[in-house]
Parts: sequence; structure tokens; C-alpha cells
Amino acid sequence: MSCWLIAFSDIPNVFAGPMDSSHFTFSPLITPIIRYMSNSTIELRTDDNVVRFAFNNVSGNKCEPPTRKEKKWKRAKLSRKDKVNELRFYRLKAKKKMNSPNPEVRIRYKLEKAKRKEEWLIEKLRKYDVPKSPGEPYDPEILTEEEQHYLKRTGEKRKNFVLVGRRGVFGGVVLNIHLHWKKHETVKVICKPCNKLGQVHEYAEELARLSKGIVIDVKPNHTIVLYRGKNYVRPEVMSPIDTLSKDKALEKYRYEQSLEHTSEFIEKLEKELEEYQKYVDRYKKKKDEETEKKSEVV
Repeated sequence: MSCWLIAFSDIPNVFAGPMDSSHFTFSPLITPIIRYMSNSTIELRTDDNVVRFAFNNVSGNKCEPPTRKEKKWKRAKLSRKDKVNELRFYRLKAKKKMNSPNPEVRIRYKLEKAKRKEEWLIEKLRKYDVPKSPGEPYDPEILTEEEQHYLKRTGEKRKNFVLVGRRGVFGGVVLNIHLHWKKHETVKVICKPCNKLGQVHEYAEELARLSKGIVIDVKPNHTIVLYRGKNYVRPEVMSPIDTLSKDKALEKYRYEQSLEHTSEFIEKLEKELEEYQKYVDRYKKKKDEETEKKSEVV
């Protein structure tokens, strides 16, 4: 077997082959291919006195057979009608499960749907987790009992306050605290929807960390008294970087509420499923006992 590689720039109209001084010409099927393959070569093979041509790219001096590339199958784009039909199919399937005569099928379908929603909400809430930036080191001032008592009384009497609503602690709350500290030593922070146990104390710690103030008192009516400190210097950026904006804080609150309701709904469905399974087991036991009694009588 012999093999030759010829560049297209060196190919004349008639190609003289090396076999027994016989001449070979390109067929009319090959010439249009050659015309559009400028960076390729012709490979001439002679096996058992049979001439074969092959077209491939130049890859050094080696004579390598052309390799086929594997086709990557892509999913064809569905038309609008196909998409509508697909959605209709899934809706009918869900409707069939919801209207099933078997209560276990209905409960399991609701449970799967609720768990999928719970996973989706957890993924959404991860976007709103702001990493805590390492703040500047500062020494919290040590206050005497008399000073604490005086600041507590003055803080209760004064009418200036900052409201922490459903959004929780965000940049705007810290900014308002610094604006109150411009004229007053203390400020009251009123937390309205503090329904969870220990939520007021969490807010107090968070506000002390972000504003670098001192928590004087946490009252049972969900109010926090914050003191600015003796050596207070108002920062240039009053709303910290590692806090959410007003809109994002509201979005986070809505997702948290939805997650809380879905988790409660999942617990309720799991209890219903357990009760139904217990009921089925009891019914089977009664049926078995009745069949045994009938067999003994017979």
C-alpha cells in the first residue's frame, strides 16, 4: 500500500498518478468539492491495483484517515401549540390525582407539591443572606449602675422612637437611629410584629452590632432603649453595607412568611397521612378477624 498527500495549490487539471505511468483525471463529481476545499489535501491510496481518493485537512506529514465527528443531538424547539398541549397534559394529570377516589393519592400529591415549593423558597431565601462584613474594632463603654438607671429613665420619658416593622432590621432602620442620635443620647426602638420568642433580643443584638451603640434596656412591650455612647462620632456611611435595602427586606419577609405557612401545611399533611394509614391497618385487621371467625364456624 502506498499513500501520497497533495496540496490543492499544486493540483493541475489532470493528475498523473505514480502507478505504472498511467494517467488519472478527476471525475466531474470530485471537481466541485475541490473548488470549495482550499485548506485540504487529496489522499491517493492504491490497494490491489485500485485507486481510491480521500479528502482531509493537512495534519503534518502523516497520512491519517478522516474521522467523523459525533453529532450532538439537540432538542427541537417546540411550537406554541405543542407547548400548550404539553401544559394541558400535565394539568389533566394533576387534576386526575386531585379528584382521585383514593384519599392517600390526594394527600401524597399535595405533599409532593408542598415539598417542591418549600425547596424553591429555601433557594430563593439564600439570595438574601448578606455576609457579615468584618467591622472596625471598637471598645464598648462600661457604664455604672447610676448611669444605666439615669439613661433608662430618660429613654422612657423621651418621645423619639424608631419603628421596626415586618421588614425587620435593614439599612433604613440604622440610618434613622443615627439621625436621632444627632440630637438625643438615647432612642427607643419599637418592634411591632415580634411574635416569635426571643425575636426582640435578636433585634437588639443586631442593632447594637450595626449601629455600634449600647443596649440599655429591653422591655416586655417589645421596646429597646439604645444609647449612642460617650465618645460617639457619626459615621460617614450611616446605613451599613452588609444590610438589605427596603424593597429586598420586604421580599425576604414575604418569602419567609410563605415558607412558614408551607412548612406548617407539610406537617399537617404528614399527620393526615399517618392517621389514614393507621385507619387502613385497623380496617384490614378487622376484616382478617371476621374471615377467621367465619372459617371457624364453617
